[in-house]
Amino acid sequence: MNELLQLKGDFGQKSSKNRPGSPKLAAQKVVTVAHLNILKDDLLEMKRFWSEQTLVPGALVSVYYNKVVAKSNRLSGIFSKGKKPNDTIVGAKFNEQSGSFKHIITHFVTIQSVSSSIDSINRVISILNDQFDGSVDTETFNDKKNIEGIQFEIYGITKTLFQQIIVDASYVEKFDVGTSDFDLEKQAIVTLYDTHTDTKEVLRKLGIRVSNDRILDKQTVLLDKEYLKLLLDTAPYLVAMAVEDFSKLSPTNFERTSDESLMDIPSPKNEPTIGVIDTLFDNRVYFSEWVETTKLIDDNIPVNSDDFRHGTAVCSIIVDGNRLNPSLDDGCGRFKVRHFGVATATAFSSFSIIRKIKEIISQNRDIHVWNLSLGSNEEVNKNFISAEGAMLDQIQFEYDVIFVIAGTNRRATEPMKKIGAPADSLNSVVVNSVGLNHEPAPYTRKGIVLSFFTKPDISYYGGTRDDWMNVCEPLGESRVSGTSFAAPWISRKLSYLIDIIGLSKEVAKALLIDSAIGWDNDVSTSSIELKGYGVVPQKIDAVIKSEDREIKFVVSGVSNQYDTFNYNFPVPTSEEKYPYIAKATLCYFPKCSRNQGVDYTNTELDLYFGRVKNDKGEIYTINDNRQSMEMEEHPMYEEDARSLFRKWDNVKHIGEKIKPKARPKKVYGKNLWGLSIKTKERLNAKDGEGIRFGVVVTLREMGGVNRIEDFIFQCSFNNWVVNKINVEERIDVYETAEEIIEWD
Repeated sequence: MNELLQLKGDFGQKSSKNRPGSPKLAAQKVVTVAHLNILKDDLLEMKRFWSEQTLVPGALVSVYYNKVVAKSNRLSGIFSKGKKPNDTIVGAKFNEQSGSFKHIITHFVTIQSVSSSIDSINRVISILNDQFDGSVDTETFNDKKNIEGIQFEIYGITKTLFQQIIVDASYVEKFDVGTSDFDLEKQAIVTLYDTHTDTKEVLRKLGIRVSNDRILDKQTVLLDKEYLKLLLDTAPYLVAMAVEDFSKLSPTNFERTSDESLMDIPSPKNEPTIGVIDTLFDNRVYFSEWVETTKLIDDNIPVNSDDFRHGTAVCSIIVDGNRLNPSLDDGCGRFKVRHFGVATATAFSSFSIIRKIKEIISQNRDIHVWNLSLGSNEEVNKNFISAEGAMLDQIQFEYDVIFVIAGTNRRATEPMKKIGAPADSLNSVVVNSVGLNHEPAPYTRKGIVLSFFTKPDISYYGGTRDDWMNVCEPLGESRVSGTSFAAPWISRKLSYLIDIIGLSKEVAKALLIDSAIGWDNDVSTSSIELKGYGVVPQKIDAVIKSEDREIKFVVSGVSNQYDTFNYNFPVPTSEEKYPYIAKATLCYFPKCSRNQGVDYTNTELDLYFGRVKNDKGEIYTINDNRQSMEMEEHPMYEEDARSLFRKWDNVKHIGEKIKPKARPKKVYGKNLWGLSIKTKERLNAKDGEGIRFGVVVTLREMGGVNRIEDFIFQCSFNNWVVNKINVEERIDVYETAEEIIEWD
């Protein structure tokens, strides 16, 4: 087996050369006066409706697009008075029709902006009637000669605004007040659209009183059943998101086998600590010395023995899973646990858990990996991330921590259902369960999140009725099954990679996902929605090391500008060819905006890896990715960029498949390969500036030759510092660093 290599070197940074030109119509588009009149009438109705209400100082207008639109195709002329239209977006969701998706994007604008847009559309209509006989197509509109001859000052509109409104109209079907289709029967976590007004004051006008302990953030509150009904009956258009405050956990199977204490265990030394947020922990178990527990449940809430089962069982896997399940020994050893009991088995509030988790993380900054095996029995919403998931994403953007979350379960008698919160957390590692045959467990629930994002991320063994998972409960050993018991095994691996090996969370997550994918590259929707990117290998060595014929290395960096690059990877050749197939996996932790609905991630990192073609830094990328080409000959629709290259997802995997008749690749110029990461912002703020990333690259030699020493040698002469990830040495370094020195 070859050891993993860690390459350290400088990445170049440069800004984008692309500059916006004059607005252009997409191919085969026609904009007519009739369609503009429809849009104008819609806006007149919006002006009337919002002028008559006094709850908010402006208008919430939903734009119904005719496709999934890229940022560059969103409104640019309409609603441009005072602010850029992109800055007025407060929500986004998908309108699904016959299996295809279209954007519905909601703006909060002033009444004056609506009026100004109506006036501008009237002026555009006049130009179309006078200059283009009432309609204009792509060929006519994109010909500069047809535009430059128009005296726009006569019509009281600029050339640019005219062009922008024509392009806007080509993508917009209608304007309307947003609809609310929330059918909730219990108290709920409700998020109002951001209307630059105090949420408590808006609710007070509706007769809804909210105390401070029921406020999560500026737009999100906890409402009981009666207040929720009042809000949805009187002002449903103010509600951006509403989800039930889940108080019922997804089911887990337990089968008692022994009522006696299990075994002795040595005292902990300097093992890494994993955080666990779960139900209560029973201090009477044999491994209690390894667990530091804090009860965060009100003492007035009654508890019974069932409230200690789940939390104790999860902790037992993290501490002593190898000995409880010898056949699943992962080679990671034991871990200490800092446990927080935030829920009972029956009565709790997800809203209160959210508030507690934020406080827990801020006060325990020394812990990098957190296990959360609690999840809702209810399905996630198709148009927005849960409040719980969004909070976890925010924490992982702000702090150097990573959450491992169970993919939630269903009963064997239930039909297939979507995963439950907080398993929709994008930055977290969400784990589904498989049997020993690598097939989805019978209780598995499915992703994907927001009709696009990959959840679950990966799968692991969680026990089945044929092969139970052994755990320790308050009364002794038990046999269990559920995603709750798959997640702790992944927490162990992540803590090993981060706390012992010393890798960043970005690289550690990328390694896990890359190991799950292998060389199969099966990232089809049917596979991803149940198993994520695949099943993580059992042994940690299989994650870290590679076959003798493979060169596996990791790089990490920070994106500060549009293009972060290094064109200096000296891949060894044979007979003036590259005898390899290649793959690469990228992970990063973006800032996310829950109020943007389906357009949840603020930052996109676009991955390019392959042979360097010339001195200009052009890369012949291994997956033929052309979406960020700095030329107009290669346009790509947003739907294609998302489906083919996972645009806006925070995990990117590109790879070639193993083929019996694969041929070595041509060598260009200086025998170098390059890595380029293009950064794109969804919003205008620089949310991606300073974002960290980790990339795992594997080169597989077609003839089975081990070329790793040649690669290391050449890297050393090309300004790379190469560190071999020797596990034994890293363990020695970790143990030495964690030793407590006693001074005389």
